[in-house]
Amino acid sequence: MIGEGQADVSRTLVLDGNAVGGLLQDIFEADMTASPTMCAHCGREGHIGNLLAFTHAPGVVLRCPGCEQVVLRIVVTPDATYLDARGAVFLRLKR
Repeated sequence: MIGEGQADVSRTLVLDGNAVGGLLQDIFEADMTASPTMCAHCGREGHIGNLLAFTHAPGVVLRCPGCEQVVLRIVVTPDATYLDARGAVFLRLKR
């Protein structure tokens, strides 16, 4: 439990989804930060750029700003890119 005056480390390191815009563009070959998505856990709709981005790990975790559940996970290895989007009802890609 965090005492008064102490910062939650995970919240001090959080960025918004715009921080991973370049990575998303590499994967989808389009600017994804303004693309709409819906959280599968709470139904909150918003742009990918508004998700909470946790980037201080072996991969990137994007969480819903409403319920803080995982929406997207991205891990890039030398051989492949792994994308887990099971926390999203949808990701809308413009043509």
